[in-house]
Amino acid sequence: MKVVIIGGVATGPKVAARLRRLSIDAEITVVEKGKIVSYGSCGLPLFLGNLVPKIEDLMKTSAGLIRDTQYFEDTKGINVLTQTEALAIDRQQKKVRVRNLATGEERDLDYDHLVLATGAKEVVPPIPGIQYQNVYTLHSLDDAVNIKALIKEKKIQHATIIGAGLIGIEVADAIAGPRLKVTLFESQGSVVPKLLDPDMALLVEHKMRSRGIDLRLNCPVKELTGDEDGKVNGVILENESITTGLVIVAVGVRPEVTLARQAGLTLGITGAIQVNQYMQTDDTYIYAGGDCAEQVNMLSGRQVFVPLASTANKQGRVIADNIAGRASEFPAICATSVFQAFELNVGRTGLGEPEARELGYDVITSLSTGLDAVHYYPVHGAVTIKLIAERTSGRLLGAQVCGTGEAIKRLDVLITILRFNGTVKDISNLDLSYAPPFATAIDVLIHAANTLENKQLGIVDTVNPFELLERLKKDKSIIFVDVREGDETRANPVEGSQIIVIPLGELRKRYTEIPQGSPVVTFCELGIRGYDAACFLKGVGFQDVSFLEGGMSTWGALQPALNM
Repeated sequence: MKVVIIGGVATGPKVAARLRRLSIDAEITVVEKGKIVSYGSCGLPLFLGNLVPKIEDLMKTSAGLIRDTQYFEDTKGINVLTQTEALAIDRQQKKVRVRNLATGEERDLDYDHLVLATGAKEVVPPIPGIQYQNVYTLHSLDDAVNIKALIKEKKIQHATIIGAGLIGIEVADAIAGPRLKVTLFESQGSVVPKLLDPDMALLVEHKMRSRGIDLRLNCPVKELTGDEDGKVNGVILENESITTGLVIVAVGVRPEVTLARQAGLTLGITGAIQVNQYMQTDDTYIYAGGDCAEQVNMLSGRQVFVPLASTANKQGRVIADNIAGRASEFPAICATSVFQAFELNVGRTGLGEPEARELGYDVITSLSTGLDAVHYYPVHGAVTIKLIAERTSGRLLGAQVCGTGEAIKRLDVLITILRFNGTVKDISNLDLSYAPPFATAIDVLIHAANTLENKQLGIVDTVNPFELLERLKKDKSIIFVDVREGDETRANPVEGSQIIVIPLGELRKRYTEIPQGSPVVTFCELGIRGYDAACFLKGVGFQDVSFLEGGMSTWGALQPALNM
């Protein structure tokens, strides 16, 4: 059996390695246009931030061996052709035409099964001046090496990043410092708009600005300027221009499907290659996986393009199984994505709130904040969790997390709930692990589910920061009751004529100080005491009382816009 694999970064090597374990006699050839195979491209921002000391570390196995052509030949019996471009596919004759880029020699490779793992290519926007020197995308090892070398020269004082997606934010975190100021431009109204709802994105934006990032939202770049040596030296905006010495373009990627299109294979609505559950194209002898292939979203049932190394590797395993005669299916995905930047652990799974509403769901959400470990344990951090559910059934539709605490552990639990069509009540009843270093007695995740259930049952009204902002635009009579302790209010004061400070422990004696007849919003640092206060005030006769979801942890991020 002859198997030819086009693409040698993620899916391709996984197919080859798995297939070799299943078929000792298969003739496996990997064709890779670049010089390097099987490297960890997700680690490029970590290299820029010096968390990965050497670029070669991204090419090594966990045992420290470089995954080069010799490694694949010696350890796996796989023939890897680097600097070799696949030119055309002859589906009738089952041949691939390839060219050696070093010698120019062309030849045909016969196949019984062909795998397209051509990945994705960076999007380069049509901005005038994009061709200047010191303008990079971060799509290869060479890009990362060149960017880091330029920064090390210490000749530039300012860097510009275009695009506030995952890569843009990770790069901003990696390179910003006392000697290098960073401005990040995003044409949309919030960061990571494909990942986070605006209320959760606000937490990331607030943290970035607190770390000195000049974040410009709703701010498309019009033009780049250059000096007489052809190096970029400026960015032109609608009503402003800034001086810069480095530009990193990170506006996304699109699937690389040129070969597939030329071979007459069907492309899906996302522009990626259409495949079935076995990862086969409409030619049963040709498979496609990784960043060049479509997936199906489990919640929406729609075809999606979500380029992730984790998905690519899992698809590679499925492809190898099917080639080896072991029927294997790749399931629909939850579109889970995570990242770490500016000390925050951030992620999302399932549907976002706008998407869920657009699909016709009657949506209820909750926004809650808690600690990932008990407060007396020396190492603990806050985690904000947004749950999105179907109002009547309580079925979980999506979730987003953000915080300095262990947020991703909680997200993984939520992914499992989604995968098995679980409800918010299922989350509340989970027998999660507890010990002071790992969680509070009622885990922050269960607290989030309880908050949504309380809201669903109408026990007490809530308001999230964006809802509060909209209410304040229409109603200036809202009374805010700050139920934090004195040391908290002194350390993080909130000023305004409509704010009454009454610590929760004094509220039962002093609640008469709160004017009746006006809307009341209670708040604390994380939201739990605000909830207690709202329940009490409702019980003693206040008609219009709610508590602020997430407390100061979310309100603090929005406070500049509140102008209180």
